[in-house]
Amino acid sequence: MAKKDNAYTAEDIEILEDLAPILHRPGMYTDPVNPNHALVEIIDNAADEGLAGFAKGVTVTLHEDGSAEVQDDGRGIPVDIHPVKKVPAVQVIFTTLHSGGKFRKTDRDAVYRIAGGLHGVGVCVSNALSTRLEVDVKRDGAKWRVVFGDNGKLQEPLVQTGTCGPRESGTRIRFWPDPRYFDSPKIVASDLAFLMRAKAMLLPGVKFTLNIEKGGRFETTTWHFPDGIKGYFATAVGVNEPVASSFFGERYVTAQSESDSFAEGEGALWAVAWTPEGELVTESYVNMIPTRHGGTHVSGLREGAYQAIKNFIDLHAMGQRGLKVVPEDVWSRANYVLSVKMLDPQFKGQVKNELISRDAVKLTAQMVRDPFELWLNEHVDEGKKIAELVLRQALTRTRAAQKVERRKSSGVAVLPGKLTDCASDDPDRNELFIVEGDSAGGSAKQARDKEFQAVLPLKGKPKNTWQDSPDTLYANKEIEAIALAIGVDHHKRTDTPDLSGLRYRKIIVLADADVDGAHIQVLLLTLFFRHFPKLIENGNVYVAQPPLFRIDVPAHGKNKPARKLYALDKQELASLEDKLRDEGVKDGAWAVSRFKGLGEMSPEQLWETTLNPDTRRMLPVLVEDGQLEVTGTVFDMMMARENASQRREWMETYGNLVDADIS
Repeated sequence: MAKKDNAYTAEDIEILEDLAPILHRPGMYTDPVNPNHALVEIIDNAADEGLAGFAKGVTVTLHEDGSAEVQDDGRGIPVDIHPVKKVPAVQVIFTTLHSGGKFRKTDRDAVYRIAGGLHGVGVCVSNALSTRLEVDVKRDGAKWRVVFGDNGKLQEPLVQTGTCGPRESGTRIRFWPDPRYFDSPKIVASDLAFLMRAKAMLLPGVKFTLNIEKGGRFETTTWHFPDGIKGYFATAVGVNEPVASSFFGERYVTAQSESDSFAEGEGALWAVAWTPEGELVTESYVNMIPTRHGGTHVSGLREGAYQAIKNFIDLHAMGQRGLKVVPEDVWSRANYVLSVKMLDPQFKGQVKNELISRDAVKLTAQMVRDPFELWLNEHVDEGKKIAELVLRQALTRTRAAQKVERRKSSGVAVLPGKLTDCASDDPDRNELFIVEGDSAGGSAKQARDKEFQAVLPLKGKPKNTWQDSPDTLYANKEIEAIALAIGVDHHKRTDTPDLSGLRYRKIIVLADADVDGAHIQVLLLTLFFRHFPKLIENGNVYVAQPPLFRIDVPAHGKNKPARKLYALDKQELASLEDKLRDEGVKDGAWAVSRFKGLGEMSPEQLWETTLNPDTRRMLPVLVEDGQLEVTGTVFDMMMARENASQRREWMETYGNLVDADIS
């Protein structure tokens, strides 16, 4: 049957196999700036052999021809035939996405139970984005070699190249990055050195060596920290003299009875010190992978340190009347190195720069708080020095906030009666949640942190204000309430409005995770884009992302307790269910429930998923450079009354691309 013009049939469905997905969208799998991340994927595998106790040395060599080589003395990649693929295992690992030996998280005796590699993607990325990749393996008394080329295709099948001693083992991988896939094909040696130094700290029994070829000769640097984090942290803090001794700790769950929430082997290693000035050391790792943007594990360390110091201040009556210590006071001058071990960490993207696992907040805080509080009370003089620095930070912050309040007090605004305000007078810290409906508003009021989070419930859907003139804008009481609450008058993009009255640094639209909620978001964003544009330009407007689904997972195996997971949408729900299957949870063992609205959530659930700054997901509302006119045109087409025909045409053309949840 002939295909009609514009027909959408099975022929249009393309399947990307083998390594094609990486080549099609390399930015989803690696950092396209340079090949560093592709090299780090190989280094991580070698480091995981060290973490498992098999490798004692990892050597990285940067050659003048642009290639990089990683060699370890671990067990060597398996070379026997894979039972399903019917080709050598080493070939499967480098050519098949989601393959590897790090999925058996529930197996107590699994060597890679806690490891950096999670998804079986890493070295496939290195192979796909290279013009050539060589693998040499030593194991079981034999030497083996396989070569890939032309972006991951098998070029030289696995062959035995010789013999070796029965105790010799290890892997050598050399790859040549394909410059077509990177902004710069050159590996940045300084970033690599930082990473290897950190891995040497996290693996005291493993020596890391970096060779850089220059003019046919090699410059060699070796990192080895037999004392682990203590020697490393002292070097990292350097000349910035701490006000007190550094606090070191290491704590892991040793038996399931010790924790109802976490599995045996999960926990944290840390070093913390407070300095009065200078650049801060802020390094964090998950399963030895550097998380440059921090994440929920750092939030847990901050929470544990805050609670311990706050209790110490109260116990020793060091506080001042009316002076409230907040987490920022404790954390603003803290240097730290944190390394967390988790069975199933969730990262933002394959590059893994940020941890987003909600459980990591509780895990790290639980590991840190009691040991730190004990340390403070065993070292009272040291504890008082840290507490005094924290109190000075609190005093400075409070005085700055008071100056802002005095500056604003010339014209006292009458706040809307439905606003439930926060206690803090510090606009740089405060947040306002704009919520639709009394039910959701009531839940938000119970769930919020009263210290710095305010809630403004709206009655019904907001008005479409796209074509409202400034003269009639406040005829709508809901719009007037928003303007009074935020403390800023309406203005045009070309104006220079007075923003000194802004009462909240973050103005957050909080709506249900369904079609009606999306409509409310659009109406409120229309208001801000049209009548309060400077708030968007300054990055004050955000959209909260509450979950649509909750997954109740029963306990399974000896080391995985019952837990609750949350998914933003159907796509994330499917991804979480796939992950549960990989963990060995049987289909049907978990229960999925759909939230009909924010008011249906308990205050605890709403706090954990949507309001808690440490665990929530929130999108900043920004207009990209050069896209202002385009954005305005889209708003005009979508929101102007006279453009109904344009909207209809747009929906007929692009409506099939929208995955709307109308259930």
